Amino acid sequence: MASPWRRRRMCVLHADRPAPVALERISGRGAQLRSNVRPASGSIVTLVHPAAGEIRAEVHAVTDNGIELAFAGDEESVAFALGAIAADMTR
Repeated sequence: MASPWRRRRMCVLHADRPAPVALERISGRGAQLRSNVRPASGSIVTLVHPAAGEIRAEVHAVTDNGIELAFAGDEESVAFALGAIAADMTR
């Protein structure tokens, strides 16, 4: 669930084709997305955030409500997550 200061930010997930997703939770290690698309677990996708830019990720899990992504956990991942969190806090 999103924190009170954070609303779900709409992003675009590029898997087989671009699809809208709602960013539920994010960290430097990964993200949870609410989505109707279900890319295969283990596939590589690109998540595009309107303020934080884009990042490649691996589909870690597919759930009833969406998907969980795993990031590399490097500086780029942390910068992407912080950019997304900061953008959502200043909306």
